[in-house]
Amino acid sequence: MTGAGNTGAVGLFARGIAMGAADIVPGVSGGTVALMTGIYDRLIRAIVAVDRDCLGLLIRGRLSVVWHRIDGVFLLPLLLGIVTAIFALASTIHWLLEAYPQPLWAFFSGLILASGMLLLRDEVLLNRVDRVLWFSLGVVIAVVIAFMSPLALMSGLPGLFVAGAIAICAMILPGISGSFMLLLMGMYAPVLAAVRNIEIVNLMVFAAGCVLGLASFSRLLDALLRSYRILAMAFLCGVLMGSLVAVWPWRRTLEVVISGETAVLTRPVMPPAVAAPQLELCLATFLIGLFFVWVVQLLAARRFG
Repeated sequence: MTGAGNTGAVGLFARGIAMGAADIVPGVSGGTVALMTGIYDRLIRAIVAVDRDCLGLLIRGRLSVVWHRIDGVFLLPLLLGIVTAIFALASTIHWLLEAYPQPLWAFFSGLILASGMLLLRDEVLLNRVDRVLWFSLGVVIAVVIAFMSPLALMSGLPGLFVAGAIAICAMILPGISGSFMLLLMGMYAPVLAAVRNIEIVNLMVFAAGCVLGLASFSRLLDALLRSYRILAMAFLCGVLMGSLVAVWPWRRTLEVVISGETAVLTRPVMPPAVAAPQLELCLATFLIGLFFVWVVQLLAARRFG
């Protein structure tokens, strides 16, 4: 899987489409897609390369140097795929979540379970106590986040800026969904509305928050991967596997009151507790998710192995 990051522009654009689609859905992370398709390390390095020195080179007009420094042949098609998916699929994903939520969550469960098992097989062997501890910590954190109640953040443009800074950090972490963090902060609906209606000012403020969060958090993540790669990967794998709680297909809707406002959240339940569990369809989409990850891994191994 590690060699998959060497694919061409079309393959990178397709990965960007998958990452963008994942980032729209609460409970699924674009970082998960990057990790399972073998481009995660390269993505972090490309993001970290966008620093003050890079900006200085850009101002001086040294475009070719900047292009090479930020790995433009990798980053540009990936970003184009992400942006294309977000704007093209926002309405479709929103419709699927409304019309067929259980089969969709089952599909994502299959994706996450299969990618997590492959990562544990290829990246991290849980054969030492420290690795098991960091993996367990990742699982616990993901489960806690999945059961958290929505937070009451500031509204308006300041709220969009803060939400962007926090959500982007989750988006590049496998297993922690940026959209899910927006949901916890009560900002998912405003951001999705801004995307669907192309509200330029709101999108620019949200993007500015994303840039700030990405510039700071990516450097910390890159340092951890360089110095403590195995333990960091064990932790990220734990987060990934723990996030299965967040995408469990069968859920019960609850209403909670936060700061005087009613917020709707869900909790996982067993299928019999749901009026129409759609077990056969959910099993089919779950198996499709497993098969999809297996095919991606097989193709990557054949091409780059």
